[in-house]
Amino acid sequence: MSYPIPSYFLMLEEEDLDELQSDIWNDDPVPAYMVIKNDLCDIDIAYRGSYTREFRKRSYQIDFIDPETYLGARQIHLNAEYRDPSLIRNKLSFDFFQELGVLSPGSQHINLIKNGSLKGVYLQLESVDDLFLEKRGLPLGPIYYAVNNDANFSLSRDGKKKKCLLSGYERIVGNESDDAFLRKLIRKINTTPLADFPDEIPQYINIEKYFYWLAGAVCTMNNDGFTHNYALYRNSETGLYEIIPWDYDATWGRRVDGGVMEYDFVPIKGKKSSKLCYLLLKVPKFRKLYQSILEEILETKFTVDHLESKVMSLYQALRPHVLLDPYKKSTVEEFDGEPEFIFQFIRDRNDYLKKSLKNLN
Repeated sequence: MSYPIPSYFLMLEEEDLDELQSDIWNDDPVPAYMVIKNDLCDIDIAYRGSYTREFRKRSYQIDFIDPETYLGARQIHLNAEYRDPSLIRNKLSFDFFQELGVLSPGSQHINLIKNGSLKGVYLQLESVDDLFLEKRGLPLGPIYYAVNNDANFSLSRDGKKKKCLLSGYERIVGNESDDAFLRKLIRKINTTPLADFPDEIPQYINIEKYFYWLAGAVCTMNNDGFTHNYALYRNSETGLYEIIPWDYDATWGRRVDGGVMEYDFVPIKGKKSSKLCYLLLKVPKFRKLYQSILEEILETKFTVDHLESKVMSLYQALRPHVLLDPYKKSTVEEFDGEPEFIFQFIRDRNDYLKKSLKNLN
């Protein structure tokens, strides 16, 4: 199946471009125009990310002004994927999660041309907000972003008591009344006797979907994905929370700096720093459910046979554009080696996880 790479044309007035570039840490947007599929959109644009703002190739947040929404979105993110030599790890991860039935943002590679100058390949990411839910026919419910590692479902972090229960979370959708439900969840996790977990916690969390998310995070090996790099959505009809993955470029065997992350770096049970993950897997009933979910995924979806065509389709579609990318064309040899790097990671990681399944008993 072909994978088209469209071009987005970004235009900024000189004074607005100067203002944008004057302070990379300023979150205030500047006005601009963007042409997408021959449609002219008035937008606001700002840099996004944390340490990535210091990279030569920066990421952007785009807010649509006129029209207020475009293709069902009021906001999109353009990620530079600068440290990922393959440029596909984020998309590969989100598509993998979607196959597992886990709520995940849509993604699409694009070419960005800014004021007539090619800025290279970017990954357009869907914003996780109310429109994200609407597109999927889901009931409106609060959404929180885990903005730092305080979002560990615990009362403390690194042995120090947190200032408040919602430390580490930023509410994107919802109101203050929704905060009470999240506080209650965190209290329940930390005060419910382990023997009562099977009856109590499923009243707050969709357990099966949680373990599919955990299996996805463990397979792709996002080291930061257990206390960070996720969003939390509470379905207003069921009253249950679900986890949505976010920022999965440091996966499939690569660290955040692009270096190698050994296939056994993240254990089969995830990271103990997530209190929820740690406690759920101490319950035999839940551990057995996770084991069965992971066993199925390792046999069917997390295999080279299953993922090879997906990886190669992305690689082949991107390569002509990487050759023109001013930030990537000099490292095309490394890009060419990434498919086999990912395949070898899948083989090694799959074998490691299968051998580790016995540790869940």
